[in-house]
Amino acid sequence: MIVVTGATGNVGRTLVRTLATAGHAVTAVSRHIQDADVPAGVRAVAADLGEPTGLTDALRGAKALFLLVAGDDPAGVLAQAEAAGVTRVVLVSSQGVGTRPGGAYEHAARFEQAVAASGLGYTILRSGGLDSNAFAWIEPIRAQRIAPAPFAEVGLPFVDPDDVAAVAAAVLTEDGHTGATYVLTGPAPTTPRQRTAAIAEAIGAPVTFVEMSREEAAAQMAQFMPPAVVEGTLTILGEPTAAEQGVSPDVERILGRPAAAFSVWAERNAAAFR
Repeated sequence: MIVVTGATGNVGRTLVRTLATAGHAVTAVSRHIQDADVPAGVRAVAADLGEPTGLTDALRGAKALFLLVAGDDPAGVLAQAEAAGVTRVVLVSSQGVGTRPGGAYEHAARFEQAVAASGLGYTILRSGGLDSNAFAWIEPIRAQRIAPAPFAEVGLPFVDPDDVAAVAAAVLTEDGHTGATYVLTGPAPTTPRQRTAAIAEAIGAPVTFVEMSREEAAAQMAQFMPPAVVEGTLTILGEPTAAEQGVSPDVERILGRPAAAFSVWAERNAAAFR
């Protein structure tokens, strides 16, 4: 049995489907999950990583765990996993843990440290920014055919969440990844202006990129992010390090194919923007 937390998210939903299609027994976990949210044959369990003692049912019979950085007690979650018989943990973390230690990424770093100290077999996936961050443009593109964002010409190699899910499926089910930390990026940096153009191409309609100031972007992000995360995110978006702009070979190394371009993600999700 493989337990997937965050099972209704951009990575988790695809991961559940991928594992189930491959014939693996899967338990899908999210705070408000329902049976209708998962494929036939997948067990759905509503549970919260912020309350480790409530994970007993979700972890029943599990041998492997896909873990999000969520809640404040990673050691408690891992203790529950070990007690249930889990022997393998795959943590999806952030590239920022390696490129910008401390600050906005201290929370993710604590999860990495807890996983490494747990005594369980583990693999850490440090994801770069996800292509699905562009879903923030759904409303303005649908309503006004505009895509607002700061730092119009700063490129970052955002990664397709389906590629993150594919890598997670591989390391959850294959040997040879214990103790490894992989950095997951797309195949090339793209700028907000270029991502806008890719969405316009996918939906077959013009979309105008509108450059926001850093202050405007910060005010918008502060509506759903803590201040430290807002600052850390904007710094990466506007002043990325060479490592953050670099393309990691890990997706291709593990999957045996190149990482998908942003345009592939845009084509697959075009209906969301129409």
